[in-house]
Amino acid sequence: MQHINLDFSQQVVINSEHQTWQPSPLKGVTRKILAREEAESGHATSIVRYDPGSHFKSHNHPLGEEIFVLEGVFSDEHGDYPAGTYIRNPPGSAHQPFSESGCTLFVKLNQFLPDDGVTVRINTLETPWQQGQGGLQVMPLHQHDVEHTALVKWPAGEIFVPHRHFGGEEILVLSGIFCDEHGQYPKGTWIRSPHMSEHHPFVEQDTIILVKVGHLGTSS
Repeated sequence: MQHINLDFSQQVVINSEHQTWQPSPLKGVTRKILAREEAESGHATSIVRYDPGSHFKSHNHPLGEEIFVLEGVFSDEHGDYPAGTYIRNPPGSAHQPFSESGCTLFVKLNQFLPDDGVTVRINTLETPWQQGQGGLQVMPLHQHDVEHTALVKWPAGEIFVPHRHFGGEEILVLSGIFCDEHGQYPKGTWIRSPHMSEHHPFVEQDTIILVKVGHLGTSS
């Protein structure tokens, strides 16, 4: 497998709903690859699906693992994580994941800063929203150094100010349709925009996005 979408100076837009599921090394676990290094243990961003009863072998996270549970219930030896759960397993951690009922996950592997050692478990369905700019509501999920991760809820008709992304921006559309002057991005769309890229986002319907900023470097 070749490197996929690892040039962080280029914008990438993928509607994962249109991708086909590909096998992983383990039976019952399939994936839609958004970006990755060739090695199974390298940098990877994927949509991952566990069939009911699937069990993954115990494995380490050399540079961390970040998960957002999209559907079903994801589990490991530490607990059960229903849809809407945000998970961070820091560098050097290990676990043995499984799903009794099946689940779909957004997964980012080996992309932490080495000194980001915080374990995070947030059920976003039970966490209050905070008022953001304009009509936006924001739910902060994690912050370390220049990296910020949050959910953002857009009410129908909201128009945000034009802005640049210092350190880049990464979005997964969780519901609704996210828009800017370049296009419309329905549920399941993954957008990665490089350092100092700019756009003028808006929505026409209620929309929720998972957003990460500041983590893509500052080289042009």
